[in-house]
Amino acid sequence: MERRMTNGTTPPDHDGYIAAMPSRSFLLVTGLLRDVGELTAFAGRFFRQAVHARFEWREFMRQCFINGTLTLPLVGITAFIMGLVLTVQSRPTVERFGATSMLPAMVAISVVREIAPVITAIIGAGKIGSSMGAELGSMKVTEQIDAMEVSGTNPFRYLVVTRVWSTTLMIPVLVVLSDAIAIWATWIGVNIKDDVSWDLFYRQVFESLEFSDFLPAFIKCYFFGFAIGIVGCYRGYTTEKGTEGVGQAAHSAVVTGSLLIFIMDLVAVQVTDLLGLN
Repeated sequence: MERRMTNGTTPPDHDGYIAAMPSRSFLLVTGLLRDVGELTAFAGRFFRQAVHARFEWREFMRQCFINGTLTLPLVGITAFIMGLVLTVQSRPTVERFGATSMLPAMVAISVVREIAPVITAIIGAGKIGSSMGAELGSMKVTEQIDAMEVSGTNPFRYLVVTRVWSTTLMIPVLVVLSDAIAIWATWIGVNIKDDVSWDLFYRQVFESLEFSDFLPAFIKCYFFGFAIGIVGCYRGYTTEKGTEGVGQAAHSAVVTGSLLIFIMDLVAVQVTDLLGLN
């Protein structure tokens, strides 16, 4: 006999829900593995067409301008606030140990090694990755990509290769500029309570920084840029479900790109630790 609650409704079938949990988990895992496989195949297709005699240099330069120059104001403002806030927040802690003179070096090393590369890459995933997913997604659902294929143009080489190359090359440039702006903001933060000349601050910072602090952070930025570009293009290039899919492509490009950045950063930290570069 069917069970009923006091209000006359039928209680949820907990046994059926529990029985359905393994199947839902299985579908989730298979869907994740399918996405990983398709993304890997998409990246392989990029490498096969990355270098070509008929490279789209004009589109590549346009994408470098969009992904580099137009992203710089947001990166610059974020880097300035990041360096200033980190300096002000760290000062009370170093004052307890009487190590105020070490504040510029401490903040600079933190910014160069970890904070600036990761934060800049996350901004790139949010701004560049989402715009790529939305732009290519709208072209996909309006059949513009199909029209390019019919006309004899290689849409993958024109749309994807140029965008991935531009993010791979522009993210490291943005990170270097972010380092410089954050260090300048650190000098301003130090001078809020002290009076430190730029020459003295410059010596304190760059006498503590070593080449091993900069090189691993700079190298991993290329991988961050590649991840942002390939994920954004993949999500947009494979968009389905009409206009609804465009929003999903932009959203998943940001989420997936940010997750890959954190995973790559974790791997990079472990590799540099094994090589003794920390």
